[in-house]
Amino acid sequence: QVQLVEAGGGSVQTGGSLRLSCLASGHIFSTYAMGWFRQVPGKEREFVGVISWNGGNTLYADSVKGRFTISREHANNTVYLQMNDLKPEDTAVYYCAASPFSRPLGSRADAFSYWGQGTQVTVSS
Repeated sequence: QVQLVEAGGGSVQTGGSLRLSCLASGHIFSTYAMGWFRQVPGKEREFVGVISWNGGNTLYADSVKGRFTISREHANNTVYLQMNDLKPEDTAVYYCAASPFSRPLGSRADAFSYWGQGTQVTVSS
């Protein structure tokens, strides 16, 4: 059974940093691309970024490029989202997701097979 469990959300002021983590259980972590999405009430889930199964490639949304970094540790079955220079518009529930597709890396939500429960990030001005 595959489970993705996010942690690390919270409240921070504009310009601050947070690091989210996602622990993956089950058989997928070594072969699946891992991504992050976010969603605010009343809006569609938005792609944030994705990292390939081996960590060699990443893809980011333009809105977070240069501020957010995704990394993964196979020894710990964990993927991270380091978020720097946070802005109020980054406020959302952040979801970890896993996709069997790494070539090419996908940004569509329907390319991801497994999802975590989400963690809230709130950035105040």
